[in-house]
Amino acid sequence: MKHNSIAKEQSLHPANTSRPPLKQVQKTESVFELDPRILLALRATSEKKAVNTVVLDLREVASFTDYFVITSGTNERQVQAISDAVFETLKLAGSPPARVEGYKNAEWILLDFGDFIVHVFEDKARKFYDLERLWRSSKRVDLPSNLEDDSGSSLRSES
Repeated sequence: MKHNSIAKEQSLHPANTSRPPLKQVQKTESVFELDPRILLALRATSEKKAVNTVVLDLREVASFTDYFVITSGTNERQVQAISDAVFETLKLAGSPPARVEGYKNAEWILLDFGDFIVHVFEDKARKFYDLERLWRSSKRVDLPSNLEDDSGSSLRSES
């Protein structure tokens, strides 16, 4: 029993390991470096007045996809409309999603395009699941102001 495995030895003596420290959330990538299909998805969400749109670069922290597009609608009907717009826009561009989940309930609709996943949330579900917190070690992609809406409201001010 004198010979411990490397994994056991490292867990018993973590100071001896030479692992790099965890990375903080960074904003380094530009929207212009993204896959054109992601840009189409972002335009489709914007046209349907989606709010609080965020793109997370998961390439360094996950192997199942490269990006998350996370956005919200203010009610179930808007969540479905945003999802429909993304679905139709990318289908017309020759890239339909491999899978769509949660459309009937419209609380959290997931559209899986392989290289990226679009999450369309109803406000309460987004706060509850908080994907941005769960994937905080990923990089956040800077979006142009016309594609992100941090106001929390999709209503236009009229003068």
